[in-house]
Amino acid sequence: MSSGIVDSIETLRAMSPNTAVEALGIDIVWVDNDHIQLRMPITNRARQPFGLLHGGISMVLAETAASVHACWGIDLSKVFPVGIEVNGSHLRSASEGHVLANATVIRRSRTLIIHAIEIIHEETNRLLCISRVTNFYKTTQNTARE
Repeated sequence: MSSGIVDSIETLRAMSPNTAVEALGIDIVWVDNDHIQLRMPITNRARQPFGLLHGGISMVLAETAASVHACWGIDLSKVFPVGIEVNGSHLRSASEGHVLANATVIRRSRTLIIHAIEIIHEETNRLLCISRVTNFYKTTQNTARE
């Protein structure tokens, strides 16, 4: 990725091709310094065998929201976020429609960013999952040693 601060939805969306984000149909609705909202359809790719939204997909959505937002305002040629912790509580289920992932920064430091994420069924406005994700800002020079 070229140098420059990530400061537009278009730049964030440009990172999606050939990733889980693209495969699941996840889209960035809006973003600011402390929040991001993603939207995803509940399709067969996101369902478990009984027709419900797969809990693992909810975790993918939560980690995606936090990790994509962790790129906001960052020069990705110098540092990039890597998830080091994700947890979630599944509160309700859904089988159709769309889900929204609303992520909010709860702590930001030079090396870490922590988000709280609510996953909401768009059509009913019911809270399906709550999650917390921690990302570590890895310097690009560290990747050459691994």
